[in-house]
Amino acid sequence: MLIYNSKTRKKEELVTLQPGKVGIYACGPTVYDYFHIGNARPFIVFDVLRRYLEHRGYEVKFVQNFTDIDDKMIRRANQEGITVKELGDRFIQEYYQDAAALGIRKATVHPRATEHIGDIIKLVKNLQNKGFAYEVNGDVYFDVKKDTSYGKLSGQNMDDLEAGARIDVDDVKHNPADFALWKAQKPGEPAWNSPWGLGRPGWHIECSAMSMKYLGETFDIHCGGKDLLFPHHENEVAQSECATGKPFANYWMHNGFINIDNEKMSKSAGNFFTVRDILKEYAPEDVRMFMLSAHYRSPVNFSRDMIAQAHASLQRLYTARDRMAFLMDSAAQKDMNEAEQQLMVKLQESTARFDAAMDDDMNTADAMGALFEIVKEANVVLNENSSKEALEKTLSTLQSLCDVLGILVKPYVMELPEEVQQLADARATARKEKNWAKSDELRDALKALGYMVEDTAKGQKISKLN
Repeated sequence: MLIYNSKTRKKEELVTLQPGKVGIYACGPTVYDYFHIGNARPFIVFDVLRRYLEHRGYEVKFVQNFTDIDDKMIRRANQEGITVKELGDRFIQEYYQDAAALGIRKATVHPRATEHIGDIIKLVKNLQNKGFAYEVNGDVYFDVKKDTSYGKLSGQNMDDLEAGARIDVDDVKHNPADFALWKAQKPGEPAWNSPWGLGRPGWHIECSAMSMKYLGETFDIHCGGKDLLFPHHENEVAQSECATGKPFANYWMHNGFINIDNEKMSKSAGNFFTVRDILKEYAPEDVRMFMLSAHYRSPVNFSRDMIAQAHASLQRLYTARDRMAFLMDSAAQKDMNEAEQQLMVKLQESTARFDAAMDDDMNTADAMGALFEIVKEANVVLNENSSKEALEKTLSTLQSLCDVLGILVKPYVMELPEEVQQLADARATARKEKNWAKSDELRDALKALGYMVEDTAKGQKISKLN
C-alpha cells in the first residue's frame, strides 16, 4: 500500500515496524462542545484507513485521544458553573453519539490527557534534563533553537518563523516560536502537582506522551487534519524526538479542508456547523458517503447539492443490494449459467480495482467506482431466474467492499410497522383480484407513509423511502 507521507512529501510503500501489525495515532477532539463538520472529515477518513488495513489482514492498534484540559474547556466550564471534568465527561459521551451515527468505530484506546498527567510530567522533565526545555515562573517551554531539525515536518524555516513573530515586552520566552510544555496555575484553573509547582500540561505535549505510551517511542502512522500540521504536529515531532533520540512516527497523513458552499468554514462567516446540527437535516450515512466521494487529501465543498449527489449514489447501492437480497430469498440452488460465470470474473476484476484504488494512497473516490461497476453488472445479469450461488457471491462481494468504507449499513430485513404491513397485504390481495384501481390507491397510501412498492415476478417488494 502506498501512503502519501507528509514528512517526505511523496508516496511511500507502507512498511510497518512489526509484520502484520500497524499502530496508528489520530488526533481527537477537544471536548468542550459538539464536534463540527470539519472535524468529522478526519474522523471518517482515518476510520476508513483502519478498516482497510484490517481488510488487508493487519492487526491494527488505533489510538485517538481526547483533549480534556485546555483554555477553551476552562472558559466553558466556568461559564456553566461546572468542573472541567464534568464538561469533558459530557462531551466525550456526545462525541461517541455523533461518531457512532457517522459509522465511526471506537478506537482501540481513547486516552484522556487528564488521566496521563504523570506520563506528561515525566516527558517534560526528560526534555528539561536534556537541555531542550527551560522553566520560567512555573511555566516550562520547549526551546526550538536547541532542535536543529525543527520545521522538518511542515517545511517551516526558523528564520521565517522568527521574522513573522511578535515578541511582547513582557514575554519571558527565549524565542517567539518556543511553546509551552507545562503551564503554571492561574486563579480558578484546575491544576496538578509537578516539579515546577501547580499547573497543567500544554496542548502539544499530551499527544506525544499518550502516543508513545500506547504505541511506543517510534510507531507507524500519525494522522490528523491539515490544519494540525503546523504547529501541533511539528511540535510533537520536536519534543518527542528530542526526548527519545529516535524517529517519532514513520508516516504522517493529513486530510484536506472542508469548505461550506465554496467558502472557508468559520464562525464569523456564519457557516460553522456542528455535526449535531448537520444531522438534523441530513442522514448520517449520506454525510459519510459525501466525505468519501473525494480523495482525502483534496479540499471538499460541503453543499446541499453535493449531499444530494451522495444520497443518490448511496441509494443506487441500496437498491441493488436490496434487489439481490430479495431475489435470493426464493432463488434456486443450481449451477451458474455462462452469464453468471462471467459475472464472477468481473466481480474479481472489480475487487482488484477497489483494492488497487485503496492501495494508491486510499483513493476512496476511485474505489467507489469499482462498487458501481459491480452494481451495473449485477443489474444486467441477475434476475428472478438467477442461481442462489451467483446472488450470494455478488451480494457478499458488494457488502464486503462497502464494509471497508463503512457504508451500506442498514439491514435489508426490515420489520414493517403494522399499518404498513396491513396496507401491503391488502394491496397484494387487490392485485390478485386484478383490482388495479384499489392496488394503485394502496400504493399511494404506502408512499404517503414513506414506503415504496416494487412489483416483481416474485411478488411485491416493500422498501422504505429515504
